[in-house]
Amino acid sequence: MSIVELSFAGFVAIGILGIIGIGVIVTGRAPKSINWKKNVDKKALKEDKSQTNFLEPDLPKGEADVVEESDESEEASEGAVKLEENVIYEEISEEEAGITRRQFLSKALRISFGAFAGIQLISYLGFLWPKVSGGFGSKIDAGSIEDIKDQIFQADGSVIPAFIPAARAYVLPLDDTAASKSQFGSGSTVAEGLVAVYQRCVHLGCRVPWCNSSQGFECPCHGSKYNMIGEYFAGPAPRNLDRFNVSAVSGRLIIDTGTIVESPRAPGMSVKYPQGLSCIALSTEE
Repeated sequence: MSIVELSFAGFVAIGILGIIGIGVIVTGRAPKSINWKKNVDKKALKEDKSQTNFLEPDLPKGEADVVEESDESEEASEGAVKLEENVIYEEISEEEAGITRRQFLSKALRISFGAFAGIQLISYLGFLWPKVSGGFGSKIDAGSIEDIKDQIFQADGSVIPAFIPAARAYVLPLDDTAASKSQFGSGSTVAEGLVAVYQRCVHLGCRVPWCNSSQGFECPCHGSKYNMIGEYFAGPAPRNLDRFNVSAVSGRLIIDTGTIVESPRAPGMSVKYPQGLSCIALSTEE
C-alpha cells in the first residue's frame, strides 16, 4: 500500500471511532442520583453530625428535626413512645420535570460538535482519496487512438492537440525522431506515439492555452512558453510542463491522472519551436 492509502485508512479508522464516541456522548444519559443517606442509621448520622457538619446541608428538609426529636425523647424516658416521620420522595419522569437550560445547551453543543466532525471527515476523504469520484485523479479513457490521431494531424501538416476535459490534459504526438532526442523517449509517458501534457502552467498554475501559429503552449499570465510536447522554451517557468503516464489498452488511450510527472528544463528542444508567430508578447524571457 502507498503512503496515501495508509494515511487514508488511518483517517477512516479515527473518523469511525470518533463518530461512535460522539454517538455515545449524544445519546448517553447521566446515572440517576442515589440518596444514600436514607439507608444510613439515624444514630450514625447524629454521631457523624456531632463531629462535623458536612452532612447538614444535604439532609432533606424535616428529616434533621425528626432525628433530633427522636433522640431527645429516647434520652428523656426509656419507655416513652418514639415518634418518627417518614418522608417519601416520589421520583418524576424527565418529561414531567422538563429540560433545564444546562441540559439544552449541553445537548446543542454535542450535536454541533458531531456535525462539525462529520463535515471534517467528509472533507478529509475528498482530499486524501480523490479517486472515489472516478474523475480527475483516476485513469481516464481518452478514446480511440486512431480517432485521436485523426483529430490531431491537420491537412496542412500542422498539429492541433486533442483536449481531454476529464483528464485536464492535451494529447499530442511524439514521433520516433523526436523521441530519440527527448528526455521522455523512454518510459510510461509515451504510448503509441502520443503524450498527455497537463494543462496547468508550472509557474503559478494558470491554464496555458495552445498557440496554433507557433505550434506550442504560451501562458498569457506571465509569458512562459513551451513547445508542442511541453518542453520549456522561455519565461519564468522553472521546468517543463507536467505530464501524465499513458498506456494503450485495446486500441484506446488511457491517461493515468493519479500521478503527475515532473521534469527539469530540457537540455535541448526535441521539437522545433516556434514554428510561426507567437500568440503573446514575450516580456519575461530569460
